[in-house]
Amino acid sequence: MRVAKAYVDWQADKERSASVRQKGNLFEPDTFLTTIGMGRRSLRVSSKQTIYAQGTASDAVFYVQKGNVKLNVLSPSGKEATIGIYRCRDFFGEGCLAGQPLRMGSASAITDCELLRIDKNAMMQALHQKRALSDMFVAYLLARNIRYEEDLTDQLLNSCEKRLARILLLLAHFDMDGVPDRIVPEISQTTLAEMVGTTRSRVNFFMNRFRKLGLIHHNGGLQVRSSLLNVVLHDCSYSSDLQSASRG
Repeated sequence: MRVAKAYVDWQADKERSASVRQKGNLFEPDTFLTTIGMGRRSLRVSSKQTIYAQGTASDAVFYVQKGNVKLNVLSPSGKEATIGIYRCRDFFGEGCLAGQPLRMGSASAITDCELLRIDKNAMMQALHQKRALSDMFVAYLLARNIRYEEDLTDQLLNSCEKRLARILLLLAHFDMDGVPDRIVPEISQTTLAEMVGTTRSRVNFFMNRFRKLGLIHHNGGLQVRSSLLNVVLHDCSYSSDLQSASRG
């Protein structure tokens, strides 16, 4: 229950941070960031293309205008993990603003993307000059920090089945606004396994269970039903459903 409530709170904070009010008008980051002058440029990145690699110079912040991006980290032993998925109106690569000299992970496009690359100095100057941008950026980072804390709680306390359900809800941007179904961006089961912290075979097993119960559906993409939230909220009733489905 706590994880699900925190997820909804995080979504609400994220929606609020996307439109900070300034002098009675809505502040639009897309409009402002594309007009800050030197030090920024638009990028079109094809699906599966690398945006930056782990260990390269950390010298710019990226803003997603369209598409989905994933952040991967590779250990010295060769183990890889997906630690973040970014969508429209998300920032990533902001470690440079805190003095991070090298990228701690690699960013790549999940789908065709349109990005704004903002040099470190240009971003810092914009944050100093535009209070509304600074407020929005701080709110965004705080909301994402809450998300990371919930991710850690999820990894430590919940089963991989519940973790997968939560990841699918997050990817589908489920925010309880009355829309019953959401389409998840194209993402492989291998990437889902890296995010959940389990094997691909286990992800495939649970995805088949969700599909059998009608919680997800393939129709021009992976469609997530709002009923999937029951996996996160109600273990007992979900277990009963699974047993009934197995007998059927």
